[in-house]
Amino acid sequence: MRTAIWLYLFLFVAFFDLHAQYPMLTPFAVSLGAAPSFIGLVMGMYSLTHLPGNLMAGYGVDRYGSRIFIAASLAGAGILLLLQARVTDPWHLLYIRSASGFVLAFLSPACLSLLARLAKNHIQQGKLMAGNGLVHTIASVVSPAAGAWLAAKIGFTQSFAILGWILLATGISSLWFVREPPMPQTAAEGASGGAGEADRVRPAATSDGQSARSGAASAEKGGAEGKFPWVVFLLPVAISCAQGILAFELPLRATSSDELLTTGLLFSVVSLGALATLGMLFLQRYLPYGRNVAGLLLMAIAYYGMAAEWPIPMVGMLFVVGMAKGVIFPAMTSFMLQLSGPSRFGRTFSFMSIAMAIGSFLGPVAAGAVRGHLSPFFLSFAVLMAALVALMPRPVYAKGWNGSADIPPAAGH
Repeated sequence: MRTAIWLYLFLFVAFFDLHAQYPMLTPFAVSLGAAPSFIGLVMGMYSLTHLPGNLMAGYGVDRYGSRIFIAASLAGAGILLLLQARVTDPWHLLYIRSASGFVLAFLSPACLSLLARLAKNHIQQGKLMAGNGLVHTIASVVSPAAGAWLAAKIGFTQSFAILGWILLATGISSLWFVREPPMPQTAAEGASGGAGEADRVRPAATSDGQSARSGAASAEKGGAEGKFPWVVFLLPVAISCAQGILAFELPLRATSSDELLTTGLLFSVVSLGALATLGMLFLQRYLPYGRNVAGLLLMAIAYYGMAAEWPIPMVGMLFVVGMAKGVIFPAMTSFMLQLSGPSRFGRTFSFMSIAMAIGSFLGPVAAGAVRGHLSPFFLSFAVLMAALVALMPRPVYAKGWNGSADIPPAAGH
């Protein structure tokens, strides 16, 4: 577990740096002369360029491990932040944010895959994922307010430079302190290894025996592929779309330094709400599908309340959104782990990150387009409810889950 502790420490620094930019990016783009629709494009392109990076990360992490991708992603993001500090044109900001999206696309699949491989059973996996969410949330509680305070006191340029140097140093340090367990064998490698061992013990093995082994491996592979319900990736699309809309809309309402500080505090309120539910570790024993449905419904209600302007303070609504996040994010990763297999963790989290990138792109772009006609928060509500309808109950969502048992051993062991 020493590796998990070091990983949590580096993740805290990374998340702190990244979330500290949230209240700064929109006002910074406005100061460069960018229109609201262009700001939505800047935020959306950051997520869109996640797609090729996520796709490469999935296969790369499964083949080469997580350590090198974690270090390269953090260091590269730090260098790009140093360049962002020198931006004077909105188009240059678009180019740098697009490159940042590609570089940081490797971080999430690498970290989640490493945490999943450190666990020994379903419960430990759930707790490690909850720990990741807890670190993420603690960092995001203080970082938006800290970022807004930095921007108000020393300006955007110096703020981005400081955050860039911190990320660069963190990426280089991770090479020395992050260690990972041996990579698991894929089904194909296991089948070929087993066949070679059998041939050494029984040189006269028949072709029928070889066919049986090949058939078993093919059946196992085909069964795993056929059982995975791809509709579940609508969940991260919807969540990230709603998050992107919130990240776009809240800072846009700030018109002064005092309001900028208030925006940072509002983002911190969301994180405090998430911290409240992430601390409930007993939730990890409940079926991930059920937790996801409950969190989606709670978040959708909160966004509808903001769109309809219910007589509830914005702080209270954002706290509820955060509580829903604290339920959904560890449940979503556990859900993907339940439906996947140990040799496919990297690819599974890669596809999940791709889905989140698509949602993060669509959210700000759509919010910028509809802002003059309807509340972007109503758009968040509609997207979340659509995902809730798509995730109708299926037997496969509960298959293989046991809240107290270890991960089932591979066939034949």
